[in-house]
Amino acid sequence: MRMRQAPDQMCALLCVLLALSLGACSPSLANKAQSAGGEMSRGIIDPYLKIQTALFNGSIDDLRAHAGNIATAATALGAPAMKIDTTALQLASAGDLADARDKFGALSEAIDTYMTGLQLRPPEGVKVAFCPMVKKPWLQEGSTLANPYYGSAMPTCGSFRN
Repeated sequence: MRMRQAPDQMCALLCVLLALSLGACSPSLANKAQSAGGEMSRGIIDPYLKIQTALFNGSIDDLRAHAGNIATAATALGAPAMKIDTTALQLASAGDLADARDKFGALSEAIDTYMTGLQLRPPEGVKVAFCPMVKKPWLQEGSTLANPYYGSAMPTCGSFRN
């Protein structure tokens, strides 16, 4: 005997079954948000720093892979990190150096906002800097400014935040 169901009921049933099967097959990502006052996730910071260094050096080598790693790590942090995920995916689609630098600025703002909102500190040795020309932050290692927005044209433009 074949049962007939309304399309809305069928859709609802399929959605429930899909949700149940995904929950059984994959770890829950929603419960991995960072706790306030801790250290920012290395899963985001490490590939971010590789992009920052590459942009400072005028390169977009491995940009897609590193931006993809950031998006994956942000997804694992749940809804509060959604803007990081979105901007990392946009960065992964950058077509040239100028586009990458522009999209990197959006990613940097998303990370800065996330860190500020949760009162997270950067990992040891990582500092937050700000470029007054583009009015955007960035994170970097080391004590000498390495501006990713202008690279060799204005390598030390900006200042570190306290």
